[in-house]
Amino acid sequence: MLLDAFPSALDLARFQFAFTVTFHFLFPAFTIGLASYLAVLEGLWLWTKQDRYLDLFRYWLKVFAVNFAMGVVSGIVLSYQFGTNWSAWADRTSAVLGPLIAYEVLTAFFLEAGFLGVMLFGLGRVGKGLHFTATCLVAIGTLISGFWILSANSWMQTPAGYSMTPDGRFLPEDWWEIIFNPSFPFRYLHTITGAFLTTAMIVGAVGAFHLLRDRTAGRPVNERARTMFSMAMWMAAAVAPAQAVFGDTQGLWALEKQPQKVAAMEGHWETQRGAPLILFGLPDMAREETRMKVEIPYLGSLILRHDIEGEIKGLKDFPKDARPTNVPLVFWSFRIMVGIGLLMIALGFASLWLRWRGRLHGTPWFLRWSIAMGPSGLVAVTFGWITTEAGRQPYTVYGLLRTADSVSPIAAPAVLTSLSLFIVVYFVVFGAGIWYLFRLFRHPPEAGEHGVEREPPIRTAGITPGPSVNADRMRDARPQPAERRGAGGSNGPPLPAGAAE
Repeated sequence: MLLDAFPSALDLARFQFAFTVTFHFLFPAFTIGLASYLAVLEGLWLWTKQDRYLDLFRYWLKVFAVNFAMGVVSGIVLSYQFGTNWSAWADRTSAVLGPLIAYEVLTAFFLEAGFLGVMLFGLGRVGKGLHFTATCLVAIGTLISGFWILSANSWMQTPAGYSMTPDGRFLPEDWWEIIFNPSFPFRYLHTITGAFLTTAMIVGAVGAFHLLRDRTAGRPVNERARTMFSMAMWMAAAVAPAQAVFGDTQGLWALEKQPQKVAAMEGHWETQRGAPLILFGLPDMAREETRMKVEIPYLGSLILRHDIEGEIKGLKDFPKDARPTNVPLVFWSFRIMVGIGLLMIALGFASLWLRWRGRLHGTPWFLRWSIAMGPSGLVAVTFGWITTEAGRQPYTVYGLLRTADSVSPIAAPAVLTSLSLFIVVYFVVFGAGIWYLFRLFRHPPEAGEHGVEREPPIRTAGITPGPSVNADRMRDARPQPAERRGAGGSNGPPLPAGAAE
């Protein structure tokens, strides 16, 4: 009796992957946008020679280092699960998806790993042009990484360019069709703009926090917090509407390629013309209806078909074993994502109005709103991912390979054991990392902000001990004021950090 109530290995494996990939996705969603933001800050410093951009670069570089490390560590776990819990899926799709993941490693990961050290520790030790190039290459590497990962995931959503062997294995036939499968371009744009918005919301929240705290304490305005807040609001105003456009485009292809998913997202069970937009409701899978619904007539067809009389298929038009396995989850995840997106658009438009009135940095209610919106990007991308992946069920490769046929022949207690360990370790390790990030956020950006490391590197191997290295040749990671301005002057060569204390 007790064993009958125990979750199956399939359910546990699905939950384990959902748990680990959700944790992982939070970090790249922030890293992608933050890497580009750092490149912009360093570029503005080199162009304008204003120290505030360098100080902000150093401030957010520390955050980037911690977040990047947690993203890498949490991502490694996923590849192991492909072998332990999803070996049948890996065996049948490896000829197509294996090379795509390998391309991500050979291009993006190697690019990031090759220049990350220069970006983190090289400022003041290498030329400014080389350091800026390294920062840009790391930012480009994050975008390339997203390219390959989303290409692989999109292929599972809309498979193309393949053939199948008699035993059900996928073989590549046309790599252009595989990489640029029908859903990939829209999903890539939607995800990358989501990452930029995630960064804008976090940067804006940190800037608003310090502006509001200084205002409450009667201190002078922190100009660096003012600058980061202004830049974040420009990004929100520009990218949030674009994100909505890309989301609409993605919905159009989903309506053609995955109509069951769209029907679950909209809560429609009956096929109808002039379908309403259901704002809220309670999808009931047993009764095959959405109860207690609040709807706007005709708006569903207008949004999805761009035609007020357009036909929208309902879930009853599809066999039960081809429908999403959790319609309420898809329905509500979609609404949370869209609701947060609308709040981001409203925040961006409100920032433009306040900027025009000259009150962007000194309006307490808007600063509090910006602080509250800090985690909104992370929440939106998480529920967007849940909508996409839960809506794809019951398939791993849409319409071709079922999730039940993808799981490894592994016992449920073994999956439960590893799941329990993951939960404990993740909350301890990544909880500590997130706590440290909040400590960094509480520290206000200051003039002369220090970098990732304060002390010059010490040699622990080799024939030349660290103390004997010529101090004039050891470029401090904290440039002196004259060096910041790109000028010479009589200050002489920069001293190692701590030498003046």
